[in-house]
Amino acid sequence: MATQTTVDVVVLGGGAAGLFAAAIAAQRGRRVAVLEVSNKFGKKILMSGGGRCNFTNLDVSADNFICPNPHFVKSALAQYTNWDFIGLVAKHGVAYHEKAHGQLFADESAKLILNMLLDECRAVNVGLHLNCDVTEVTHNERYEVTTNIGQFACQSLIVATGGLSIPTLGGATGLGYRLAQQFGLAVNQTEASLVPFTLSGVWHELAESLSGVALPVRVSAYTRSFFEDMLFTHRGLSGPAVLQLSNYWHLGDAVTIDLLPNTDLQESLPRAKRESPQKKLQIVLSQWLPKSVVQALAPHWWPGLQDKPLQEISFERLQTLAEQCHAWEITPSGTEGYRTAEVTRGGVDVRGLSSQTMQVAHQPGLFFIGEVLDVTGHLGGYNFQWAWSSGYVAGNNA
Repeated sequence: MATQTTVDVVVLGGGAAGLFAAAIAAQRGRRVAVLEVSNKFGKKILMSGGGRCNFTNLDVSADNFICPNPHFVKSALAQYTNWDFIGLVAKHGVAYHEKAHGQLFADESAKLILNMLLDECRAVNVGLHLNCDVTEVTHNERYEVTTNIGQFACQSLIVATGGLSIPTLGGATGLGYRLAQQFGLAVNQTEASLVPFTLSGVWHELAESLSGVALPVRVSAYTRSFFEDMLFTHRGLSGPAVLQLSNYWHLGDAVTIDLLPNTDLQESLPRAKRESPQKKLQIVLSQWLPKSVVQALAPHWWPGLQDKPLQEISFERLQTLAEQCHAWEITPSGTEGYRTAEVTRGGVDVRGLSSQTMQVAHQPGLFFIGEVLDVTGHLGGYNFQWAWSSGYVAGNNA
């Protein structure tokens, strides 16, 4: 006969949102159990930010999130702010630093952020269970969770199972989406996000030849535009600018890349021709672009011209060349998919939840938090902040 453990709250998922929600609920005197399917807690925390964990951002607002209801995130972000989490990090003595765009990272290791969460849980006697595979959830007067290590019964169930990204970590089972559908919630189409683009044909060959080269660009699709670094890879394009844009990109969409967002080539090239007519085009362009990029683009955009002096190139041709550099239009063949995606776009539709509590409107005691929801943050610590904020709100109401 399988053992049954009765608690007040069961949290499905031992990642950022789940551990934080568990600690908050237990601080209220609730008996809490966390059930994690993989062999280690917080695997995504440990690998994030190059092993340093970009745990939040100095500047957080609803504008940093994509959601079918743009107002949904406001309540949770107000109830538990980035400054609240920064205070917790400071209380635990975890040294941190700011990188570009207000991103905060642990100085030493992401392990310190994970250990902080586990310490918070252990301090209030949260039951922590690894290698726990949930096979069934039912609800009558309470929730019954059947697993390979026994049954758990609870009044409140918090689903913090994450998305489908990085399946090699072992937690991307889709359980949260199945539970949402079981209890009558809509699940919006899921896609890999914060993910590199793949290219095909001549542009794939160009990217492969430039693999490892990075430069500041402005990338745009529709009305969204991001000005950050872009990295050429052996599969296509990556770097912060591309990852940010991938949150808004859909298969078949064209992407416009301004290779020189800080330079007006339409003004600079004619001026260079007037001032240094003997200079070769390649030498002039290499003042602004990496030489390797100039050489790689030459056969596509200015074949036969790169070793010519500017005086032999017409002003009209220089204008065309400038336009190409400022508005390189390219249609990615796809993305690298969930294998390398930092997050999952789409998920449980928030319109079935209370933004004040994270509770399912028609199902008392059932809560969804973190990445399993159709809430996607920009790159820069925003998805972790959503984990803390939504976890806090559910933990206070479960």
